[in-house]
Amino acid sequence: MNWLDICALEEINALGSRIIKGPKGDIAIFRTSDDQVFALDDRCPHKGGPLSQGLIYGRRVACPLHNWQIDLESGAAQAPDVGCAHHHPTRVESGRVQLALREAG
Repeated sequence: MNWLDICALEEINALGSRIIKGPKGDIAIFRTSDDQVFALDDRCPHKGGPLSQGLIYGRRVACPLHNWQIDLESGAAQAPDVGCAHHHPTRVESGRVQLALREAG
C-alpha cells in the first residue's frame, strides 16, 4: 500500500476528527480517547450526514443528523440500522498519522 502522511497524531484532538480531500469526496480521520486512528468517508450511509461532526465514543461515531451509530473499524451501521460508510486503512508511525486510499467496493 502507498501510505500518505497526513499530520502528527497530536494535531487531531482526542475524540475529534480531521477532514481531508479524497479522490471521491471528503474523508474523516478520527482519533479515539486511547489514540487509535480510523478513517471513513465523511458521509453517513443513511442520509449522507457529516460523520466528522458526530460524537465519538469507544470505537463508534454517532451521526449528527439522526444519531446512527457507525463502527469506526468497519464503517458498518449498528443494528437495527443497516448500511456502511467506506473505511480507509490508517496507521500511526513515529507519531504521524498515515492513510492508505483504496477504491470503494
